[in-house]
Amino acid sequence: MSKLINFLNNYTPDRITAPYVIAEAGVNHEGSMELAKRLIDEAAEGGAQAIKFQTYRADTIASKDSPYYWDISKEPTRSQHELFKKYDKFWKKEYEELKVYCDKAGIEFMSTPFDVESAKFLNDLMPVFKISSSDITNFNFIELQCSFGKPIILSTGASHLWEVQEAVNIIEKAGNKLCLMHCVLNYPTPNENANLGMIWDLKKQFPKHVPGYSDHTLPQEMEVIHSSVLLGAAVIEKHFTHDKTLPGNDHYHAMDKNDLKEFWRRWKFTQQLLGSFKLEALEAEEPARKNARRSLVASRDIAEGKIIEEADLTWKRPAHGISAKFYTSLLGKKSLKAIKEDEVLKWNMFD
Repeated sequence: MSKLINFLNNYTPDRITAPYVIAEAGVNHEGSMELAKRLIDEAAEGGAQAIKFQTYRADTIASKDSPYYWDISKEPTRSQHELFKKYDKFWKKEYEELKVYCDKAGIEFMSTPFDVESAKFLNDLMPVFKISSSDITNFNFIELQCSFGKPIILSTGASHLWEVQEAVNIIEKAGNKLCLMHCVLNYPTPNENANLGMIWDLKKQFPKHVPGYSDHTLPQEMEVIHSSVLLGAAVIEKHFTHDKTLPGNDHYHAMDKNDLKEFWRRWKFTQQLLGSFKLEALEAEEPARKNARRSLVASRDIAEGKIIEEADLTWKRPAHGISAKFYTSLLGKKSLKAIKEDEVLKWNMFD
């Protein structure tokens, strides 16, 4: 079974676990098979569980007059069609080769289809379908991808809740396992626009489904992704490149293998801090239980046969005698022996 399918099937919302990370290579291979394979190798080296490409033809994804919606200081191309035309070189044969290469590299292959033809041939190559935010209102295309019977990962960028609900209704009706990815469609997304709190709302509104996060912020120190996992994102997707200094397309807001390694370094430390999700006293705390808690202690000398009253009692460390929680239970009992001031009280001293 696919590691991703196994991960989705075993997801539980009552704890924070190591996320499933998808390195979104997109078309950062820029039409080079050699570079695509390098991206696979580096994603695997960085610790991603999957690498995802994008499969489209410029003529079927955008009309000739489709305007840009990205930062043109980073990517100066002003037409979507023109931009897509630069990178639509890979098709069925190339992705079949990349699938084989991913298997050898020990990383799962994925690619987002953007048309019917690519969805059909990609079905033979990958365990799940990823639906772009741009297709959240493309109901026929959602239904087609659901028809393959595989889990669906759906990004929710630029969507109102009711739009997400409409898409979820279609997927639920089809019966596919679903992961909903919080996403903000700014390229890049400023930190103040990340709105990671929306992950909580996805969890609240759609509790039956796996929450995730598709990130478009700058990598920085990977603190945004790290925070998203702590907020409950179980599946993480972030653009991936071999060189963040390259101009244009998705290089400028992508992570590289070193960023990914930094994330896992942070997560390893966080996992140590998280520890158990079951509230119980730890073995390491046993000395504190015995010595830092309070016992009832004689606040003055107590004669043999005296009936205990409040003035006879106080509470002090350690917890080697009668617990302080039994204060009222001890009142009215008779001492069986003389007890000195500051002596830790024990039950065998009383009737």
